[in-house]
Amino acid sequence: MTKLAVFDCDGTLADGQANICQAMALAFADAALPAPDPRAVRRIVGLSLPQAVALLAPAIGEAGHQAVAEGYKRHFRAMRIDGRLLEEPLFPGIAELLDRLIDAGWRLGVATGKSDRGLALLLAHHGIARHFVTLQTADRHPSKPDPAMLLAAIAEARATRETTVMIGDTGFDMAMARAGGTRAIGVEWGYHPPAELIAAGADALAHDAVALGRLLEVA
Repeated sequence: MTKLAVFDCDGTLADGQANICQAMALAFADAALPAPDPRAVRRIVGLSLPQAVALLAPAIGEAGHQAVAEGYKRHFRAMRIDGRLLEEPLFPGIAELLDRLIDAGWRLGVATGKSDRGLALLLAHHGIARHFVTLQTADRHPSKPDPAMLLAAIAEARATRETTVMIGDTGFDMAMARAGGTRAIGVEWGYHPPAELIAAGADALAHDAVALGRLLEVA
């Protein structure tokens, strides 16, 4: 039996919200729009960029959403190149938890609204790329909560829906798990409050990495 744990990235594995809010504000400025409220930006973390921008600025139309999304990517790359990008630290206990999961026979994956390049850079920076057998991003899939990236992860890892758990910090992650027919665990250290995770379909909540390990029976 192949046990598969699929993690969201931003807000679950790593804390990238400061980078995200800054790049989004710059992209909105390019489009002569007022900067979105950082609290609103944090709530859309995990969605693909065009869909996220559509929620932040619904009145600018599809072409405007695409333009702001491209501006976001441009500013995010520039921040990384010129050294202004923060480190996007892993949340406490995550690296150790990944090691314990692998030792216990779990296969690991990522399903994220990040780009392929952004995810690869983050995993390489923290030295954890080798832990994951499947990486699914917004570059190749529709936005969460569509289950396409989760189902692709299951297929690539040769797991089943019944032996897979989706782990994330947003209602989008929980709803994707429900749509994909897998177990869903919400983490409380991310961007959506616990009540929203439960309402979106979380089977259980973890307040830290140790608690998450207990839910996955590796504590």
